[in-house]
Amino acid sequence: MTPEFIKAYVITLTSEGFYSNHPNDRGGETFKGIARKFHPTWKGWIIVDEYKTKGNFPQNLYKVVDALDELTREFYYKEFWLKMKLDQIRYQPILNELFDTGVNMGPATAITDLQRSLNILNRNQKDYPDLKVDGQIGSVTINCVNNHNYKKRVFNALNGFQFKRYIEICEKDKSQEVFFAGWLNRIELMQ
Repeated sequence: MTPEFIKAYVITLTSEGFYSNHPNDRGGETFKGIARKFHPTWKGWIIVDEYKTKGNFPQNLYKVVDALDELTREFYYKEFWLKMKLDQIRYQPILNELFDTGVNMGPATAITDLQRSLNILNRNQKDYPDLKVDGQIGSVTINCVNNHNYKKRVFNALNGFQFKRYIEICEKDKSQEVFFAGWLNRIELMQ
């Protein structure tokens, strides 16, 4: 695991909390942001399920927090960082933002937002041709972000897309408003 990953991981995990099973959370039961509904085969669920049978749950999970932390880091590194090819991007604030958005909204959303951001910042294709917005990260997208003259603008555009998405989620489903304040913290933490 790279130092860049560790920085992004620490920032994202400050927003994810510990254990949760909120009735309005679309991911259902979660541990440090890993939703059982979307990642039912994560190895940490075996430990969580074992400790559910013991008293004082979920506080008793702190007894095995080191083992769960290692499984959590490995999961995020393999399933998000490497799959999103973030090891190839060379600007830490954008890495932080893409990783966090990928964890919170899915990798395809994060990459789509990156491609859209790059397209609206290419000065009507004077800097480079518009990218195909497909949610897949490849060498063209990576080169565009790494060679962009105004990376802070790309970062700001990514935050704008993230903020807009949170508003749309809450407007579409009022039950999600309970999460809005926490989602806003995600945007503030990425800088």
